[in-house]
Amino acid sequence: MGYYDQIPSDPQKEQQTRIIRKGSKGGYFFSGLIGVMIGALIVWLMLPSLVGMMPGGNELSAKDSSAVSSTNQQISADITTDVTSAVDKAANAVVGVTNIQSTSDFLRPTSEEQEAGTGSGVIYKKSGDKAYVVTNNHVIEGATQIEVTLADGAKVDAKLLGADIWTDLAVLEMDASKVTTVAEFGNSDSLKQGETVIAIGNPLGLDFSGSVTTGVVSGKDRAIPVDLNGDNQIDWQAEVLQTDAAINPGNSGGALVNLAGQLIGINSMKISQATVEGIGLAIPINSAIPVIEDLEKFGEMKRPSMGVTLVDVTNVSAYHQRDTLRLPEEVSTGVVVDEVIEGSAAEKAELKQYDVIVEMDGEKIENMIDLRKHLYNEKEIGDDLKLKVYRKGQLIEATLELKDNSAL
Repeated sequence: MGYYDQIPSDPQKEQQTRIIRKGSKGGYFFSGLIGVMIGALIVWLMLPSLVGMMPGGNELSAKDSSAVSSTNQQISADITTDVTSAVDKAANAVVGVTNIQSTSDFLRPTSEEQEAGTGSGVIYKKSGDKAYVVTNNHVIEGATQIEVTLADGAKVDAKLLGADIWTDLAVLEMDASKVTTVAEFGNSDSLKQGETVIAIGNPLGLDFSGSVTTGVVSGKDRAIPVDLNGDNQIDWQAEVLQTDAAINPGNSGGALVNLAGQLIGINSMKISQATVEGIGLAIPINSAIPVIEDLEKFGEMKRPSMGVTLVDVTNVSAYHQRDTLRLPEEVSTGVVVDEVIEGSAAEKAELKQYDVIVEMDGEKIENMIDLRKHLYNEKEIGDDLKLKVYRKGQLIEATLELKDNSAL
């Protein structure tokens, strides 16, 4: 029994049903009329496409085709941003630097040249018929021949003028006839944390030459421990900028520029660990300029030297700050003298191990970066350097005459 079989019968409803059924012929008429109208509407809508299939319909079809093709036309948009403007200004000053070394087989007395590696460099100066390139020391280390590849692919032989292992910088000289762009130095001291920066270089070699990556200044005045001779002992604290712009092997020696297209750093290295991402490092241009100038002029970096090895107070435990160095509670920064080199300016000035340097020439010294900035940027060999030092809790003064670091 169906669902409707369960509904009670109603005579009045049955009568209404019979009346409706009697009028079903009129319903057929209206249904047919509506069908004719719908059919006519469909034919009318299809008429434009049918015209193209009918004789004499080609003209309309051609117009239709023209209208369709115009809607599919490519539109060229000239998009310019601060980043693209900076890249346009600086990119052609960035070059590839190829390290070529002699190799010989003891079974064959003749030697041959082969490529040992490729990095990046920046043309920073053009004088007469010569151009000058700054790159990293580790890019050209051990090279018997150096080749520079310009942004347009032209290759030019270069000569090493000088290199500095401590700052990882080197200066090359090359023919300037094909050089079109020279980088403009910026001011790395004025950089702000979070400021946009752009890395330009040749990651993984010349196949990716002129690659551009962007990021921000993640940190300033970073001191990174460096092992220079591979003996697993820290030899130096490199002063660097930290950025999250992608820096990969081959980017070394390339440019880190600001949104004005000015060179504010030389890309140098990255922290490469499985748990680390986005920590690239660059040598601040303000620290690099004195080194670049000396390497170009003398072939080496001539530095005034105190004749000490140093450790930041912040790297000393609170226990030793209090009990060994005997620093007052209000003193939490400075630089500890770890070792005094025999025959040095420091020995002559009677500096002692565990002396804590807090001031140089009236300028507060909080860490080794402050000390090096003052020593290398403000002083010259032969200058007197006035120090304020805590020794066993007492503040004393000392004056020393700076010597040539190469004499030690």
